[in-house]
Amino acid sequence: MPTPQPAAAASAAPNVHAARVQDVFYPCSDGKPMADNMWQARAIMAATGDLEGALSDALVAADILVYPEQGNNRNKIAPDVLVALGLGTHERSSYLVWEEGKPPDWVLEVASPATQTADRRAKRQRYAEIGVPEYWLFAPKGNVYPRGTPRLQGLALVDGRYCPLPSQLADGERMIRSEILGLDICAEGKLLRFRDPATGRPIRHRPEVEADAEARVERAEARAEQEAARRKAAEGQSRQDAALREAAEAQSRQDAVLREAAEAQSRQDAVLRKAAEARVAELEAALRSPAGHPP
Repeated sequence: MPTPQPAAAASAAPNVHAARVQDVFYPCSDGKPMADNMWQARAIMAATGDLEGALSDALVAADILVYPEQGNNRNKIAPDVLVALGLGTHERSSYLVWEEGKPPDWVLEVASPATQTADRRAKRQRYAEIGVPEYWLFAPKGNVYPRGTPRLQGLALVDGRYCPLPSQLADGERMIRSEILGLDICAEGKLLRFRDPATGRPIRHRPEVEADAEARVERAEARAEQEAARRKAAEGQSRQDAALREAAEAQSRQDAVLREAAEAQSRQDAVLRKAAEARVAELEAALRSPAGHPP
């Protein structure tokens, strides 16, 4: 399950490319930075990565220009994160509503002190006019919104106006369900955390998934090294056993030669004893004869 890429720089270089539709150019960048600070950028990229991992066959994009009106390249808006369900995951340089067949289904604006007013007022109105079904706002660092305004807000479009989605407490966190995405969303530190309502389990952030993947690779490499060392030790033991067997066989052959030599010596000693015994018998016979001489 994919999760967020490392945080992008707080400002992105302008994209000079543009889409050309019916002799009208639709620039792919407004030249403005994606974020005003690191925590805003991290929250944007983390949400993008988490949603890419949680949703299939959906366009999930960060800081992409949306053009609602064909032929009017001045009418544009750049959500921090957008989701368009059922449109596939292929990359786009911009979002042309008339070509996609609908506005984005879900939009997130991550607030900074400089953007929070526009997020709550002008952008809220713009997204309602475009027809975005759900609009979400999140303040990653502290609460830059007016007092009493939650730092995470989920709004649903009802009769052309945005109304707050109901929230509930879960594990001490304020949880809001996105009916469009089919996910529960809460603020967790400086990031958003998305959960599967069916299991209650969180969609894991990409660094967590990557860390687990790296740990699995390291464990696999360690097991491979251990197996290689075990095989090497076994091969060494096998060679040692073979050498011992060869030495034992050589010793056995040597023992056989020594036994054969001992048996030959024993036979020779027997022959010599027999000869000696015969000579002694001969001499004894000679001494017993009357003449006193050997026969």
